[in-house]
Amino acid sequence: MSRICIITGKKALKGNNVSHSNIKTKRRFYPNLQEKKFYIPETDEWVVLKVSAKGIKHINKNGVLNSLQKAYDKGIIY
Repeated sequence: MSRICIITGKKALKGNNVSHSNIKTKRRFYPNLQEKKFYIPETDEWVVLKVSAKGIKHINKNGVLNSLQKAYDKGIIY
């Protein structure tokens, strides 16, 4: 499974490790993803989502169903 947040669409970025002698080697910056279980009271079911820490804050503020709908509208979820 890919390392992409379902709510925010955050994914891994590329960059460089830079040593003291200024030698550059490739590295990846990964988002802070968590697998978290959320309850949807409208449908009376639990869902497991792979979301970033910012995505968890977004869900806590706006609700699970509303957050999933916004992500679907933006094209993050198919």
